[in-house]
Amino acid sequence: MATVSTSKKKLFTADYEFHASIKMLYPYIQTASGLSEWFADDVTINNSDKSFTFFWDNEEHRAKLAAFRTNHFARFEFVPENKEDEQDPSYFELRLDTNELTQSTYLKIFDYSDFDDQRELHSLWDSLIEQLRKIVGG
Repeated sequence: MATVSTSKKKLFTADYEFHASIKMLYPYIQTASGLSEWFADDVTINNSDKSFTFFWDNEEHRAKLAAFRTNHFARFEFVPENKEDEQDPSYFELRLDTNELTQSTYLKIFDYSDFDDQRELHSLWDSLIEQLRKIVGG
């Protein structure tokens, strides 16, 4: 008997070009201090279990650094809040790539969540990326 997923989660993806090196950008996508400068109001790490806590609008959201490769990507999986999330966890992945032809660096966003309004989510990521560009000058 097949189980049918009732998940309302969607995968949002976007690419943003930067005029900055991968080595310069990487700390901003993988460290608590870097992420707190542009991605969230604050980010802390619990050293005992290596979980990250992201603070937005006085709410905290815990996530694990599920996977990473230095100077390439970081993937954060949010700690499940219910049974459905345990089987289908929300996550975001920030991936850095270089276009060999143009030597441009791209930050690729993968945001898997139950955020309903894709246009609003795109706008949110646009403003976050604009903040990052101001910081890195790219």
